[in-house]
Amino acid sequence: MSRHCQLTGKKANNAFSISHSHRRNKKLQNANLQTKRIWWEEGNRWVKLTVSTKAIKTLQKKGLQKMANEMGINLNKF
Repeated sequence: MSRHCQLTGKKANNAFSISHSHRRNKKLQNANLQTKRIWWEEGNRWVKLTVSTKAIKTLQKKGLQKMANEMGINLNKF
C-alpha cells in the first residue's frame, strides 16, 4: 500500500534540501500519516484508516461520514 492519506489524498512531495553553500540534493517530504481506528456511527463499527494528522483534526470537527462523502469514499470497504 502506498503512503497516502485515505481521506484527503495527501502524499509525499519531491523537494530539494539546500545547504548553506546552496548545493541542492533531492529529498522526499513524506506526509505525517497515522494508522487510526475510528468509530463510524452510521456503520456502528470501527474502521481502520491511514490518515494524515490534518485529517484527524478535520475528523473531529466534521465527522467521518461527512468527510468520506466529500471524497467519494465507500467506508464499507474498510
